[in-house]
Amino acid sequence: MFIKNAWYVACTPDEIEAKPLGRKICGENIVFFRDENGTAAAVEDFCPHRGAPLSLGYVENGKLVCGYHGLAMGSDGKVDSMPGQRVRAFPCVKAYAVIERYGFVWVWPGDQAAVDPAKLHPCEWAESDEWAYGGGLFHIQCDYRLMVDNLMDLTHETYVHASSIGQKEIDEAAPETTVEGEQVLTSRFMENIQAPPFWASNMEANGLDPNEVVDRWQVCRFTPPSHVMIDVGVALAGKGSINAEKKDRASCIVVDFITPETETSHWYFWGMARNFCPDDQALTDRIREGQGKIFSEDLEMLELQQKNLLAYPNRDVLKLNIDAGGVQSRRVIERLLTAETER
Repeated sequence: MFIKNAWYVACTPDEIEAKPLGRKICGENIVFFRDENGTAAAVEDFCPHRGAPLSLGYVENGKLVCGYHGLAMGSDGKVDSMPGQRVRAFPCVKAYAVIERYGFVWVWPGDQAAVDPAKLHPCEWAESDEWAYGGGLFHIQCDYRLMVDNLMDLTHETYVHASSIGQKEIDEAAPETTVEGEQVLTSRFMENIQAPPFWASNMEANGLDPNEVVDRWQVCRFTPPSHVMIDVGVALAGKGSINAEKKDRASCIVVDFITPETETSHWYFWGMARNFCPDDQALTDRIREGQGKIFSEDLEMLELQQKNLLAYPNRDVLKLNIDAGGVQSRRVIERLLTAETER
């Protein structure tokens, strides 16, 4: 059910600064820590002595020390030492490839012989002074593919997020979905409308009159294994919409890194990158707070949706034209899962 030969966001750097972090990813129990060089590392969260979780231990001189009997483990998965015992012949535990980049710690949970750094998802905004970013993490009790469905069909904004980013014009503008190789693109454009509260606030922050009529866009891009980047924004009507000059628009990239935990739970690393007023930390904090509230509304809906689907496993769910983005994204996932299984 999970594409394992791929890079997933495992955590943020601050989560492993003080102590090891245990996290289940794609059904695998992994512990993350920093080695003697301060480099992020990951090994199986299993002590070969008595099976205790290594994540309950601590890091000393770059070694991961089990909190049960003091066995010390290296970042390569090999046992290093244990007080009063000869343990160098102990079997190794699995070590995972890790990359720390773009403000995240990424892990490759699958075949370590197939690790390919070139497959790391590019995040140009994270390495540019012209962009600001703020985000957070939710642990959500639902199939990660339900979150992909949710993000590839923003029609729900009219109803779930009525007080912030929702508006009736979303329903009235039909989305268009295309498939580009392994990527799925769903676009929706709205012309000559009033900006909803969230975007009116961002217009004002960028020196625009929030009462002006605007053109609004939502371009959702799914990239395997389970990443969704959404180009969203508003521009003064008639100024070019998504192609408008920066002075005439307020736009962002909604960042969604969805990391499966189990078949019915996932880690959701959410955030928003913007290329206007990048030095305004107060604005970053305000947007993050607002976005957090918006995603909290999604969380409740998705978790209860998952409960319903589990309670009625034989019920078919209906598919409409607005579901095309999620449907096509699932087809990409299934193709890659089949290819990975057949290797």
